[in-house]
Amino acid sequence: MDSIVRRSAVSCLITVSLLFSSGCSKEATNSSGADTGKKVVRISIGTQDQTINTVTGGSVIREGKLLEKYLPKTGKYANTEYKIEWSSYTSAPPLTNKMLANQIDIGMMADFPSTINITTFQKKGNGVKTKYIATLAYSPNGAGNAVVVPKDSPYKTLQDLKGKMISVPFGSSAHGMILKSLKDAGIDPQKDVTLVSQSPEVGGSSLQKSQIDAHADFVPYGELFPFRGFARKILDGAQAGTPTFHGVVVRSDFAEANPEIVVAYLKAVLEANKLFREQPEVVASNIQKWSGIEKEVVYMFLGPSGIQKLDPRIQSYQLTALKNSVTTLKQIGKLDASVNPDDVATWADDSYLKQATKELGVSEAELGTLADQNVIGGKDALTQEPITEPKLAAQVWVKGEDKVVNFASIKNMVTALDKLKKEGKTPSVVFVHDRTNGWKLFAEKSFYVQNGDEVTAFLLEPDAQAFAEKAGTKVADFNGLQTLYAQSAQPAAIAAK
Repeated sequence: MDSIVRRSAVSCLITVSLLFSSGCSKEATNSSGADTGKKVVRISIGTQDQTINTVTGGSVIREGKLLEKYLPKTGKYANTEYKIEWSSYTSAPPLTNKMLANQIDIGMMADFPSTINITTFQKKGNGVKTKYIATLAYSPNGAGNAVVVPKDSPYKTLQDLKGKMISVPFGSSAHGMILKSLKDAGIDPQKDVTLVSQSPEVGGSSLQKSQIDAHADFVPYGELFPFRGFARKILDGAQAGTPTFHGVVVRSDFAEANPEIVVAYLKAVLEANKLFREQPEVVASNIQKWSGIEKEVVYMFLGPSGIQKLDPRIQSYQLTALKNSVTTLKQIGKLDASVNPDDVATWADDSYLKQATKELGVSEAELGTLADQNVIGGKDALTQEPITEPKLAAQVWVKGEDKVVNFASIKNMVTALDKLKKEGKTPSVVFVHDRTNGWKLFAEKSFYVQNGDEVTAFLLEPDAQAFAEKAGTKVADFNGLQTLYAQSAQPAAIAAK
């Protein structure tokens, strides 16, 4: 501890020109330059506003001033003035660079960038490390990462991409996903395809100009590009079956000097999660204003039965994701061979989260229950029957309306769409769910099988074909499904949600 104190003191002296360093303080002055007697503490937080898995650690806290609500104001903080600095980045590498330069104290990033962040500090941190202290959003099977092609592309599977050019942000979770998926498909990433590094922005532009054959990316671009109409998804990261997450890392010197502030930040995360569960449409609409990512895509990922779970706990899923990232990053030469995947458990420190939940009176078990119960429920807007099976449910968000409307079945949703059309109303988005895995899907881009009165949706056409063969029926696209039911649908009033 003495060595930490000495390092912190030296750091304060060296970085005073940067105003304040982690754990350092300075006496505040008023406009006339007089000393106010207050200690000023800098809290610098780096997020990724467009990477919507970070929003409950970033923009929701920032715009709602939730951190200010929980910052300590007694004891050693009784005469403290907080200087909260927010910055947003389109990817994690610059965030890590600024953390290393002691310009950011708390950062948010996915599993692969977190691995690079933590191992970089181990080498270059001069005794300072970074700790993984909480999860923001995660998928136990990799949903959120995806491979997309230009909308008019003839390619439908990874096998079609042999000999083609695929872009991906190198060192990202999507990079790991595409490498594993290619190998699983019997494609050698070194010989059978050309992989090039492109950021989401560049990859999107390249897709629109048909300068690449496919683009692999992380949240939210695998859904955002198809929603914007210039791309089509051919592989979902969930098919790789490996966990992925976005989480919070913090500089160890800042956390050790200001544990109460770290706890306050995690309390703000817990409140941001609560806001999303209770008002998903409102929060999604706000995030559209703050990030430019359409509310429908935000809701798709983090709303009820969303693609990713909002659960702050550090679980086996996250440790597995970190282990996978170590293995893959070593394979592609982005990580020193000496890094042991079994060491990742030592990178995690959930003591701050445990303290935050204790002070808020919430148990860790409750956090898991809240995440698991964030699924579609209530009553069907058409029939008023209870919605008991989220995987078979459907949702419609009508343009100009504040609330998403829920249906117990795809059949009821299609019937309701016909009536909405006659009333001159237009849906901005329609959601269904993959029958097997429950993944949230865009209805118009899914495949359907009718088996008696039941209609189920699938992400992948081969899965739908296999199910249809067993049922002795055929696969339909969304237009075909609407035509089928429009002929027999009876007008019905859609009740308020």
